Amino acid sequence: MVKWTTCLIICILGLADLQAQQTRPSERSTLYFIMGTSGSNIRELNEMLAQKGISNLRGGYNTMGLGYQYRLSDFILGFELLQNNGSNSYFRDYTLDHRTSRFYMNIGYSLTEEGKFHLVHYMSLGAGYLNFQMLRDQRSVSDMGAFLDQPEQGFLIRKHDIQKGTHHFGGFLTEIGFQFGYDLPLPGLEENLSLLGKFGYSFSPFEGAWNMNGITFDNLQSGAFFRLGAGVSLSDQKLFFPDAGIGVHFFYGKTFKNPKRLNAALTENGMQPFKDTPGNLGMKILGENRGRLYGVDVFNISNSGRANENYQQSLNSLRVYGNYGIQLYKRRNLELGILAGMGIGSLRYSLEKTGKPNFPLLFEEPDHDGYLRKRGLMSKGEMVMSYAMPVFKNLFRIVYAAHAGYEVPLSRYRLGEITMANYMSGPYVQFGLGLRP
Repeated sequence: MVKWTTCLIICILGLADLQAQQTRPSERSTLYFIMGTSGSNIRELNEMLAQKGISNLRGGYNTMGLGYQYRLSDFILGFELLQNNGSNSYFRDYTLDHRTSRFYMNIGYSLTEEGKFHLVHYMSLGAGYLNFQMLRDQRSVSDMGAFLDQPEQGFLIRKHDIQKGTHHFGGFLTEIGFQFGYDLPLPGLEENLSLLGKFGYSFSPFEGAWNMNGITFDNLQSGAFFRLGAGVSLSDQKLFFPDAGIGVHFFYGKTFKNPKRLNAALTENGMQPFKDTPGNLGMKILGENRGRLYGVDVFNISNSGRANENYQQSLNSLRVYGNYGIQLYKRRNLELGILAGMGIGSLRYSLEKTGKPNFPLLFEEPDHDGYLRKRGLMSKGEMVMSYAMPVFKNLFRIVYAAHAGYEVPLSRYRLGEITMANYMSGPYVQFGLGLRP
C-alpha cells in the first residue's frame, strides 16, 4: 500500500508541476485494445522433466489486453489489464497449460510533441496472478453429481488466486518499454482511430516470489514482449465541448444472486453450499462527447469457501462489456446517463484438494483437482450517476460514480445438467472512483 500511495503522490505532483509550467497544457485520452506475444520459460520445471527423460514444456504467451492512457503535455499516465495465455503441452492423457493475468499502472514521458505520431518511453508497476495446470480435457461434464463424487482430473496450482476474487491480485511486477503510434481521423467524428504498438521487457524483480509446490515459476513472469493494438483517442485540440474526454474508473460492486441450483447439488452430494452474495471489483473506461457515452468495462465476480474436509471450492465469473449510451442530464458537475452493453461472460467452478504434494511427486501423481468452465454472451442495461470534481484549477477531474443495472445472459451456462443462466442474470450496483480530463 505504501508503494502505491507513493506512486500516486508522485503522479499528482508531476501534474501540478506541469500545470505550473504551462497555462494551457495539451491533453489526450485514449481507450485501446492490444494483442501480442511474450517470451517466458519454465526453467526449473523443465530441468526436473529433463531428469526424467521428458522433453521441455513449451514457453511463451499470447497476450490480450485492455488499456487507458492519459497524456497531459509530455507526461503519461495509464492503466492496463492483460491476460496472457501460454502454449499447451501434452503428456499422456493430460494437457499442461499456464496463464497469467496482470494489472499495471503505466508512468511515462513522451519523446515527441503532441501530434499524429507519438513515441513514449514508460515504466509499469503492477500485480498479477499465475495459474499452472495439468488436466485431462474435461471442462464439460454431463453429470454434475458424478463430477462432485470424483472430481480428480489432474492438478491446479495458483498464486494470488483471482478465481477467489480480484482483491487477491498480488506480487510485484514491472515492465519497461516503448510505445509508438499514429492517429487517423474518423470521418464526421472528433475522435481519432489510434494505432499503436509496444515493445519492451516484463519481469518479476524479487527472486522466489512465484514459488508454488516446491518449484519457482518466476520465469513465467519475465520475458520480452511485442504488442499491437488499436483504439479511440480524444485530443483537446479537436474538441468543441470542453467537458468531452475519456476517463477511467475503478469500482466495487455487488450482485444479488446466489447460485441456488448449484448449491442444491452441492448439498445433495455432502458438500458445503456457497453462502455469501458475491461482490466484484472492476475497471470501467468511459468516454463522453456531444452527449454520447461509450466505453468498455471488465469485472470479476467471485465466491469461494470450503467444500468439505478435503476440498476448497470457488465459483468465478468474468464479464467484459462494450457499452454505448446517452447523457440524459448535466448541470455543473452532476451528470446522469443510461448505457446498454453487450459482451461475453465466463463461468468457472473449481474444486482444489488441500495439502497437495510438492514436485516431482505432484507430476507423478497428478490427480487431485477438478475444474469446469463455460462461456457465453451477456447483455445489460445500466444507469449511471456521477459527480466530476475539478482539481488543480480544472487541470483534470476526479469522478465519483454510482452505477445500477440489470444483466441478462444470452447463453445457458450449463455446468453438467445444471443451467446457471439464472445465477448470471439479475440486478447489480457499483460504486466507482475515477479520473477524467
